[in-house]
Amino acid sequence: MADEPSPAREREATLEEREKWAAEARRADAEAGRASAEGRRFEAEAAQAEAALVEAQIRQRKAERAERDELSANRFYHLYHFADQISSTSVRSCIDQLNLWHRQEPGCPMEVVFTSPGGGVIDGMVLFDYLQVLRREGHHITTGALGMAASMAGILLQAGDVRWMGREAWVLLHEGSFGAVGTVAQVEDTVEWVKKIQQRILGIFAERAKVSRSFIKARWRRKDWWLASDECLKYGFVDEVR
Repeated sequence: MADEPSPAREREATLEEREKWAAEARRADAEAGRASAEGRRFEAEAAQAEAALVEAQIRQRKAERAERDELSANRFYHLYHFADQISSTSVRSCIDQLNLWHRQEPGCPMEVVFTSPGGGVIDGMVLFDYLQVLRREGHHITTGALGMAASMAGILLQAGDVRWMGREAWVLLHEGSFGAVGTVAQVEDTVEWVKKIQQRILGIFAERAKVSRSFIKARWRRKDWWLASDECLKYGFVDEVR
């Protein structure tokens, strides 16, 4: 007959099992701790990835906005706003931009809008002639006026294939004015030259107008002749009022 286990041996077996269970419990706790730490790491990485994604989206939206703003600029529509006094510097800036468009896109339509008190006749005629060159090169030139196109700016308004004014804009026409110094003969020569320029200016206005040179000359003689947009349209100094 086999020996039956003694109570002492039963207690030893029970202690071993308890220790085994305790060890297994500690391993389970450790694994749970590692899993928890791993979970927190994954959550942190996910949060960082989400933050990086949001930041990238913000950068992309800013870049898209900047691109839209850039592409909305006047130069991308071949529109030049001449909002300055007419001088050699302002004329050169305008010609440089128009020349750039001419070289980049031969034959493209261009528009020059004047908001100007006028300025030098000779400087302005440089731009007038250049606009005619562009027209002969196949560019459709539109000229416009906002606010006012006074004096030389009013002359330049006549340079386009299509001429328009804002409804509340004004055009000023008057005789050419120049200073003259020197001897009597030199002053007389300057006066004769100014008269020639004035005849050219009259010709520019009368060429497409619905009124005669004498009509224009009678109204600007020795005074400033301000015209509202409806008057300019009536006399043929512009084609459209916008």
